Amino acid sequence: MKVVSRSGDDLAYYSQLFQIPRVLIEDANPSITGGILPNGMEVQIPGFVIQEESRLDIDFSDIALQSQLPIDAILLLNQGEQKPFSVPVRVMHPMLVTEKPYDYQTLLDDLDILSFHYPFIKVESIGRSVLGKELHEVRVGKGDKLIHYNGSFHANEWITSAVLMKWLNDLLLAVTNDRTLCGMDCMPFYREVTISMVPMVNPDGVELVLKGEEAAEGKFDVLKMNNGNPAFYAWKANIRGVDLNNQYPANWEIEKQRKIPKVPAPRDYPGETALSEPEALAMKELAKRRNFERVLALHTQGKEFYWGYEGHEPEQAANVAREFEERSGYRAVQYIDSHAGYKDWFIQEFKRGGFTIELGKGINPLPLSHLPGIYKDTVKILMAGLYM
Repeated sequence: MKVVSRSGDDLAYYSQLFQIPRVLIEDANPSITGGILPNGMEVQIPGFVIQEESRLDIDFSDIALQSQLPIDAILLLNQGEQKPFSVPVRVMHPMLVTEKPYDYQTLLDDLDILSFHYPFIKVESIGRSVLGKELHEVRVGKGDKLIHYNGSFHANEWITSAVLMKWLNDLLLAVTNDRTLCGMDCMPFYREVTISMVPMVNPDGVELVLKGEEAAEGKFDVLKMNNGNPAFYAWKANIRGVDLNNQYPANWEIEKQRKIPKVPAPRDYPGETALSEPEALAMKELAKRRNFERVLALHTQGKEFYWGYEGHEPEQAANVAREFEERSGYRAVQYIDSHAGYKDWFIQEFKRGGFTIELGKGINPLPLSHLPGIYKDTVKILMAGLYM
């Protein structure tokens, strides 16, 4: 919601008027450097929408009472003689519908919705997929401790994108409405942590699973790679048939030697070289640029998570793993016979905590009917990732 400033107003006063933490208003308006505002400046107030009212018998006092806001908040929004009358309405419920096949356009639409209503978040392109789709990173918070989350490394695990976006919406509701999430106050996290999130690492693959051969745009013979099967529900790779979570220089040569197939395929093919795929390279460069404290990569399925790699994990990772296990009921597994994953490379490269979380149980892609139960378990891990 936008308001137009009056001479003598400042952001601290707007924080009081709308009962929104001042830091959120400041971060929603980065071009405003503080102090008294000039007359006529547009100011973003996060967490509100405007409802238009065309009645002529408007009583400001009644509207203020109904809105549970000071009357000056109503006056600020209704300067002059404009019609219709504007009523500020606090956003109290999730704006996103994530219980649906979560394709790339849904992600773009949802990022636009959240950016519009919560302009203190930052959305940035970190690269492009093989077919040119932008890979988006969302950042929330202003702390020095950077925690990274990602989803849909594997195409038929697209439900992980829905989980992350649902959590993001819940976090934004919590910080703008002074609510808790999993029993925790979220504003301290906003001040002390920066959340980095890439909700959909493999958009081309997700589109293929959900929409079929047409998603390849005629540029790749995905039907041949899929052994003639027009149903792509078992497809994990990117559109070129490379498994993005087998692309990283953490004993990649071992995976290259032992993995079958030896050519592009729906799953497991590690590519001709490490980091050959733009999606994998973008994620590697992001980690280097941001210098994450911890990484959580969401996959499906198994109700377990993996947290070690070749002894490179820090001692504290065991404590984090115990907390994840206790809060969620997911089984903690330190080592598995696997290499070249994003988590593997992150642990090896940075000697910091990396976690691959296998959400839910069943056969991929997990059905949407599982989403509420998956989210109930997973949100406890996602929140614990912020404070451990």
